[in-house]
Amino acid sequence: MSRRRPSVDELVAGVLAGDRTALGRAITLVESTRGDDQDSARELLSRLLPATGGALRVGITGVPGVGKSTFIEALGQRLTANRTRLAVLAVDPSSTLSGGSILGDKTRMQELARDPLAFVRPSPSRGSLGGVARRTREVILLCEAAGYEVVFVETVGVGQSETMVAGMVDFFLVLMLPGAGDELQGIKRGILELADMVAINKADGDNVQAAQRAKVEYGRALRLMPRKSEHWSVPVMSCSALSGDGLNELWAEVLRYRELMVAAGEWQTNRAEQRVAAMWRAIEWGVMGVFRGDPGVQGRAGELEDAVREGRVAPDHAAMELLAVFRSGE
Repeated sequence: MSRRRPSVDELVAGVLAGDRTALGRAITLVESTRGDDQDSARELLSRLLPATGGALRVGITGVPGVGKSTFIEALGQRLTANRTRLAVLAVDPSSTLSGGSILGDKTRMQELARDPLAFVRPSPSRGSLGGVARRTREVILLCEAAGYEVVFVETVGVGQSETMVAGMVDFFLVLMLPGAGDELQGIKRGILELADMVAINKADGDNVQAAQRAKVEYGRALRLMPRKSEHWSVPVMSCSALSGDGLNELWAEVLRYRELMVAAGEWQTNRAEQRVAAMWRAIEWGVMGVFRGDPGVQGRAGELEDAVREGRVAPDHAAMELLAVFRSGE
């Protein structure tokens, strides 16, 4: 016997009341690719929009093995201990077979997931650029409407472009490891240019001195890069998710950033530009959907893919052929 699906009216009421079950169902609706679900999702988001925008949005990325989930749980527990409501959107790598999440962040943040003031939601990235699920921005809005004051977005990690997550949060935190040989190894210049803070995690035990050396190296690298804002110099900090050292100081810097950006008017400007960028991303996704669904394109795509795969036709040439088919409507 199938469970009755809640109506949009019920979801709106539940999300505004802070009901976690209703929030989870609303997120499932927004992430659905079904056409009727997308119609309902647009209505849901439109009605909840006046209740959004109040949270501090923090993107968190880092090199593999840096301990993002452990860091998020440790910092998150400190926030909820101060009665701050926290939502964590942990974007998992997707299974190429099922499209589902591989890592399962609720199993990696067990204490935080049980905290009544926290909401942990793993979402499959499904191959999206920057390790960000396509609907992550909309899910952030749902969490804000449900009353969460801070939203963390944990990305898959450095190795893909993180521009998308940086373009939907207020503060972008890059976690790095101490003592990894060349301190800049594996970190792309573009990631540092996006960072609002670089934090050296696992700065405990025998790693303390290595973390201090890493701070110096990253500080030098950052001084060679253009500043994102004249009102903020990107700090390099060290911390330990295991011992808790440095976490309070790190969060104090995040709050100081918000205070400075609001006072300078950049906070509001950045949010406005992010909304416009989100509109254009939605258009790009929509246009691609229409393009792939075109009968003429579908009729020629397989043949051209085979030709490209076998090296008989250049990718750009094949793309131009498909675009010509789409424009002609044949």
